[in-house]
Amino acid sequence: MRDLTPKEPVNPEARWPVLVAVLGIGGIMLALPHTLVVGPRWLLLALVLVLTVPTTFLHRAGLHRWDRIFGYVISTLVTLSLAGSLLLLILRLPSKAEAPGALLKSATILWVTNIIVFAMWYWRLDAGGPHSRDVRGRHTAGAFFFPQMMDSAPIENPQAWRPRFVDYLFLAFNTSTAFSPTDTAILSRWAKVLCMIQSLISLSIVAILASRAVGML
Repeated sequence: MRDLTPKEPVNPEARWPVLVAVLGIGGIMLALPHTLVVGPRWLLLALVLVLTVPTTFLHRAGLHRWDRIFGYVISTLVTLSLAGSLLLLILRLPSKAEAPGALLKSATILWVTNIIVFAMWYWRLDAGGPHSRDVRGRHTAGAFFFPQMMDSAPIENPQAWRPRFVDYLFLAFNTSTAFSPTDTAILSRWAKVLCMIQSLISLSIVAILASRAVGML
């Protein structure tokens, strides 16, 4: 039987939302106090800027294997930055070295960063990544079951629907606010683990850090 699977995506997903999200993480981390950042505050943004240039070039050149590797490096860097800042903030809580206002600001920044970081991981890992989803066309299987994947979903052109970055951003936002994926079912074990980690980080920030800051006002 002839293979009718397209070799190149017909309607590839735009990468600029992810680029904005990555640069946004580097930018908002500049607003953290230097005591809550591992290394110079400008270091993460500088590294992200340097890495996005070859990543964008590789993607446009069709070298998707290397594009994916650089993407993993960027996601790992922002994840380590989030983990380091969160650890520093927790360690500084007993000393009450941070002013209440600064603590609330830092907790908010880390909460927003947590959403973007995990949205990037969901987007990169689900169903082989964005390029694999583009080549495959219709999205019928993956780590997450979106409502649009139902046969009776009232969407335009269901045969060509596939999740974009904003869908994973919405999923990550719900996970951080409701501590659950709400309308999207989690199917894969790795996705369940990541969602649990994201919820735990969000719970730590909102229920422990923010409440402690309010109590110090």
